[in-house]
Amino acid sequence: MNTEFPSQEFPINVAVIGVGAFGRNHARVYQQLQQAGSVRLVGVVDPNTARADAIACEFGCKGFGSVEQMLTTRSEVQAASVAVPTVLHLEVARTLMEAGVDVLIEKPVTTTLGEADQLIRLASEHKRVAQVGHLERFNPAVRATLPLLKRPMFFEVHRLSVFSPRALDVDVVLDLMIHDLDIVLTFVKAEVKEIRAVGLPILSGKVDIANVRIEFESGCVANFTASRVSTERVRKLRFFQAGQYISIDYGRQDVLVLSVGGESGAHAEGWGAQWGARPSVNPQIQMEKPAITAEEPLLAEIKAFLEAVRERSRPVVSLEDGRRALELGLAILEEIGRHAARIGVGRS
Repeated sequence: MNTEFPSQEFPINVAVIGVGAFGRNHARVYQQLQQAGSVRLVGVVDPNTARADAIACEFGCKGFGSVEQMLTTRSEVQAASVAVPTVLHLEVARTLMEAGVDVLIEKPVTTTLGEADQLIRLASEHKRVAQVGHLERFNPAVRATLPLLKRPMFFEVHRLSVFSPRALDVDVVLDLMIHDLDIVLTFVKAEVKEIRAVGLPILSGKVDIANVRIEFESGCVANFTASRVSTERVRKLRFFQAGQYISIDYGRQDVLVLSVGGESGAHAEGWGAQWGARPSVNPQIQMEKPAITAEEPLLAEIKAFLEAVRERSRPVVSLEDGRRALELGLAILEEIGRHAARIGVGRS
C-alpha cells in the first residue's frame, strides 16, 4: 500500500483508469504536465488491453488490463484519474483509495447516493484526496463570473449536443445537464424547493432530452434544457440578478455583463476602466466583457487536483459537491418518471 504523501520536490506518479475517449484526454494532459516536470505518467488501465497498450505507447508509459495488475507492478502510483463507466466508479475508486492512491473521479460521481456515501466514508477512512470531475467549474468563463455574483434570481441554461454513443450508460440529465446543475448549485447556494421536469428517450433506452424548472428556497428559479440529439452544439448559461444580466458561453469561454443604472451602474464604471465597458444602445445600460485568460478546463481541473494532492487539501470539487449534484439529478429523473406516467408515455 502506498501511504507516502507526495513530496513538494518530486513529480507525482499518476495513472489513468479507463482510456476511452475522455480517459485518453486525461493521459494527454498528464503527459503535457510531465514535460513540465510536475508529474510522471506511469501507467494507463483498460480492460481492452489493445487500447491500453496503444494509449500507453502513444504517451510513453505502461499499459495494464486491470487496476490490480497496475498496483502490483507499479506500487508507486500516488494519484489516478478514474474515467471508467459510472457503474464502476465505486469499485475502482475503492480499490485505489484502499491502496493509498488519491483519485479524480469523472462525473457523475456514482450511480446512486448510497455509493456516493460509501466513497465519502472511504476517502475519510483512508485519508485520501478525492475530487469529482465537474469540468465546467474550471472553465475560465465560470471562474471570471464568481466575483460578480450577488443574488442570482433567474437562470436560463442550454446544453445541446449531437448524438454520440459515448455515455449512454446514464440519462442525459446525469451525462450533460449535471454540469449545469453543479454550477447553478454553486452560484445559488440555496436548498431546492420544487422540481418540474419532462424528458424523453429518443435514440437510446435512456432519457436523451430533458427540460427542467427548479425553484430554490431563496426564490431563485432556474430553467434547464439538455439534449444529446441536437443538430448543433450549444453550451450557454444566462442569469439575472438585481440590476444585471450575465451570459456565459462555456464553449467560447466568454462572459457578457449588462448592468443597469444605480449601484450596479456605478460598479460597472469601475469595471469599465479594467475591462473596457461601453454603453449599449440604451445609455442606462453598461455592457462589459471581463478579461479572461483562456485555458483548457481539463488542464485546469487536473492542475487543481494535483495541487490538492500535494497540499493534502480539500479539492475544489469535493465528493460532497459531487453527491449534491447527483442527488439533484436523480430527483429530476424521478420527476421525469412521474411526468411520463401521468401522460402515459413509458420509459424504455
